[in-house]
Amino acid sequence: MRIKGGLQTKKRHKKYLSMAKGYRAGRRTLYRSAREGVERALCFAFRDRKARKREMRALWITRISAAAKEIGLSYSKLIGQLKDAKVEINRKMLSELAIADPQGFAGLVQSLQRTEG
Repeated sequence: MRIKGGLQTKKRHKKYLSMAKGYRAGRRTLYRSAREGVERALCFAFRDRKARKREMRALWITRISAAAKEIGLSYSKLIGQLKDAKVEINRKMLSELAIADPQGFAGLVQSLQRTEG
């Protein structure tokens, strides 16, 4: 007599079908389609978690660059001055400062230029 393992199979099917909630048509109700859709979605999710980090860094750099140009300084010169002055502020915080407090950002840049010159 063969043991079919119905309980484990049902558990596995249920897991994939619950992950496929919100999908359309057979992707939601049929096990094989649901599994294909879920596995594809998980691959995209993994890839895009990495991509989001790259995209956010690019956005911060763009914001810092725009704020630095308003003051009359290029992004690379600003970052160079920060490194020379040993100011350890990351790009995320620098971009937040540039957006939320432009005067504070300008003050930071001016203080860098005073220490350099």
